[in-house]
Amino acid sequence: MKLYTYYRSQAAFRVRIALNLKGIAREDTYLHLEKGDQFDPAYKALNPQMVVPTLVDGGATLFQSLAILEYLDETHPEPPLLPREPAARAWCRGFALINIADSHPLIVPRIRHYLLDEMQWSQEQLMAWIRRWIGAGLEAMEALLAAHEQSGRFCHGGAPTLADIGLVTQVTPARLFGGDLSLYPRVMRVYDTVMTIPAFADAAPARQPDAE
Repeated sequence: MKLYTYYRSQAAFRVRIALNLKGIAREDTYLHLEKGDQFDPAYKALNPQMVVPTLVDGGATLFQSLAILEYLDETHPEPPLLPREPAARAWCRGFALINIADSHPLIVPRIRHYLLDEMQWSQEQLMAWIRRWIGAGLEAMEALLAAHEQSGRFCHGGAPTLADIGLVTQVTPARLFGGDLSLYPRVMRVYDTVMTIPAFADAAPARQPDAE
């Protein structure tokens, strides 16, 4: 497999975690999103959205992190990223989507650049925007963990799932942009647990060869 990635991309971080959990070897190609590598015509032909990650597996070119995660789970089912029981699967998927579908898309680099460059927002306005949407996601995650009887060291059950992957990539930008994580003790309990697992720790942005 070949993964197009950028160390600071939370979407690529999610895919790196899953590849590590499943023990899948890969070749990484690094695109520096702040320098515009993703706009290269050859990459645009591969992924017309010009974002990361993109995963190439044989003749398949895959895009969008959730689709890639589900592909990996279907083609490499052990260890599973989702529990077997349908309601539990839906809960874990919904929990992860708080990050993947709601919070993260509002703070990605192209949105930040648009707000700064096109809308002429100040840096203070941008930071307020970022913290608002990251905080809203963390607040929902904290409430869901409090109400979910099968939450403990992990979001659900006794092993990491898609939910934990979504949680990690909610906390990481909160730390980067100065969010107050003391408000979310259950979230941070899970985060601290999973980040001791090599599959998570080795996928972290700071540990990538292209980290700055």
